[in-house]
Amino acid sequence: MGQKGWMWRPRQLWLWALAVVAVVCCLATILVFAPGYLSPDSLDQLRQAEGKLPLTDWHPPVLSLVWRALIAVTGSIASMLVLQSVLFWGALWVLAWCVGALTGSRAGSFAVLGLGLTPFVLTFVGVVWKDVHTAFALLAACAVAFTGLRLRDSDLRRPAVRWGLLGLGVLFLAYAMLVRKNAFFAAIPVFVMLVLALWRAPGRRTWVTCTAALVAALVVPAAAISLFARPLETKQGAQIMLDDLVHVLRVDELRSADVSPDLRDRLVSAAEECGRVGALSDAYWACYARPADGLRGDSGEITSLWLGEMSGHVPRYVQYRLRLFASLLFETGYVYKAGITRNDLGVEVAHPRLEDTLGTYVGGMARDLPWLFRGWFWLAAALVLAVRPGTGLFSMPVRALGISSAAYILGYLPIMPATDFRYIYWPAIACSLGLLLLWLGRGTAAPPPAAPGAPADRALTAHQPADAGGH
Repeated sequence: MGQKGWMWRPRQLWLWALAVVAVVCCLATILVFAPGYLSPDSLDQLRQAEGKLPLTDWHPPVLSLVWRALIAVTGSIASMLVLQSVLFWGALWVLAWCVGALTGSRAGSFAVLGLGLTPFVLTFVGVVWKDVHTAFALLAACAVAFTGLRLRDSDLRRPAVRWGLLGLGVLFLAYAMLVRKNAFFAAIPVFVMLVLALWRAPGRRTWVTCTAALVAALVVPAAAISLFARPLETKQGAQIMLDDLVHVLRVDELRSADVSPDLRDRLVSAAEECGRVGALSDAYWACYARPADGLRGDSGEITSLWLGEMSGHVPRYVQYRLRLFASLLFETGYVYKAGITRNDLGVEVAHPRLEDTLGTYVGGMARDLPWLFRGWFWLAAALVLAVRPGTGLFSMPVRALGISSAAYILGYLPIMPATDFRYIYWPAIACSLGLLLLWLGRGTAAPPPAAPGAPADRALTAHQPADAGGH
């Protein structure tokens, strides 16, 4: 008994140390970012959450509704910052605990937590953006998957635990896709990782059941929001088509476009203005004379014109999209959101000096190590992880993280509205985690495939020294 107590004590101290570090980092994040850094997009969603503007689908209504609920419960707009910070550091803590337990490396577990302090990750942790919510929800789903890997030897023998973890994981994945539609590309590989972590050799029935659970978790809240919250339809998809029309067609072609005279004039003016100011994208905000109803009145004609013209301008369309995508990869911008955009709500940064300190840290690292904030680096890392995930304990999750990241970046090729770093935020988090797992998993044995007829929850045979010291 004494020997068991002596062996258990270091492990308990390690878990407490991880928890303390995570809590301190979470509190520090809340302090630095208080009450949450807000861009014009964030402020628009805040106004919707507070009922000062009608709910629309230009930005994900689920985010505004969650914020509205948090404000109703807490009375503070900073509640969203608290939620983001808790979810982020909580997911990293779970990942750190699982990685440390599976590898026996306490240093490795602390390194997982340390990812949250890297400049390319910390930069947006407290910014209220749908891109951040997507990244954190996907990270939380990864944490659930790693919990399944960690518990597969024992607790997952109980179906309730296995299905409970699946339910939690698909809820995170569904939320990621609800706040950003193109997160579908990133969520599917994470979903596969989740299922393979919970079932060593899932059969067809298991795949069908799990997929049905994910679809239900996505469709039910989307339908409920549409039926009960009734967000105003804004036809945001036409924004991408507007970019293509303004940058692919020549001005003389726009002058003869088969649309209403008013829209034709605005398209011509937008093309000329974008050329004058050098705006390669985001024409709706940079160059377009927006009518009072935004894109709602123009969307039908814009869509019809896009369908008719792009098929006849395929080479120019491909060249434009490749040029814009190259800018995302090699000229990635907006690597830091400085505080809170000036607003009429009276919302200001709580601690300006801390904001300046964070800006100096992120901005300095962006100047000294610019490749950490470039899309090409994270796309290259994603492809390496997807193709060469190693043969160790974490080969399956490493490959899933690589595929998720690569699919997310490449998915922006036809729909990218700008060249901001936030569009690379999830790949930066996922690839940095994947590279660390690749390093920590070297020299460990991957779990063998289940033998035919063997139960799916048979003991994991990979190296799992629960009380081994760090290395």
